[in-house]
Amino acid sequence: MSDPNTSLPSSSYFIIVGVPGLQEHYTTLFLILLLFFLTTILGNLLILVLLSLDPRLHTPMYFFLWNLALLDMLLTVIVTPKLLAVLLGHNRISFTGCFLQMYFFISVSATEVFLVAAMAYDRYVAVVKPLHYNSIISTRVCLTMTTTVWVLGFLLPVLSVVLASSVPFCASIHILHVLCEYPSVMTLACSDVTAQVTFAMLLVNMGSWGPFVFVLFTYGRIIISVVKMKTVESRKKAFFMCSSHIVVVMLYYITTAMVYIALRVDSISPDGRVLIGGLYYFLTPLVNPIIYSLRNEKIKAAAQRYFGLKSAFPHGAKNSVRGSN
Repeated sequence: MSDPNTSLPSSSYFIIVGVPGLQEHYTTLFLILLLFFLTTILGNLLILVLLSLDPRLHTPMYFFLWNLALLDMLLTVIVTPKLLAVLLGHNRISFTGCFLQMYFFISVSATEVFLVAAMAYDRYVAVVKPLHYNSIISTRVCLTMTTTVWVLGFLLPVLSVVLASSVPFCASIHILHVLCEYPSVMTLACSDVTAQVTFAMLLVNMGSWGPFVFVLFTYGRIIISVVKMKTVESRKKAFFMCSSHIVVVMLYYITTAMVYIALRVDSISPDGRVLIGGLYYFLTPLVNPIIYSLRNEKIKAAAQRYFGLKSAFPHGAKNSVRGSN
């Protein structure tokens, strides 16, 4: 038996355990996840193509939505293909591959957090300052906000992941998760990693709570502005203008909160934590394009115009978002 204190060389590998409690259902789980994967990729790809093709959708709101669809697709590509391979028995991942997956997973997740906040600000300006929308959210400002979101998201985890990859790892190479998640990998370290983990969690809290508070603030201002509107029709229009983003924000933060709580409740089994994490890894990227496509007249009209998708995107629903921006 190998010495448990023997660290792994950098060219070694990890084994992603997956969900041991469901091993007898791996074939069924593989088929379900494959369907989710294909549906998510096709749904988000459809959004990307429609928003690129239709000049009517070349506005800041839809540009932010284009970036959200791209991030959802990237998140799915980062997590699902390797998980499908694990379900087929190919559960080995190289040391380098593991930390690359960790980095891109954290980066894309962080970028999505910042993008949700940017989209909240866009809706705030559209509702609270509609007459000044085009001057405040100009093309230049929109591009600057989006670039900042991507740069921050991909810079934030660099130091944490580099520090994690330099830690010596013991003979136990089994990652109790479906991907190379930071906390799961760091539990395999031989040395004391308290400082590294504390630093990483500090960055996570700063990157999560800052945008969350900003989103709450902007929607608080939106609600106050809507309440002050004189007509019921104006209130309805303002509500529907923000409804899709509100649903996305709620879905995103609820699933994120569940994952956050699951990591800190000792009574939840590793399998339970993996399944809760799946709500964020698979559900959010799958549902986001459905929320926007089914509740947005312009996207449904574009789907009919370019692909003739009349049955999938019925045009003319009363409750659709009639966003003019």
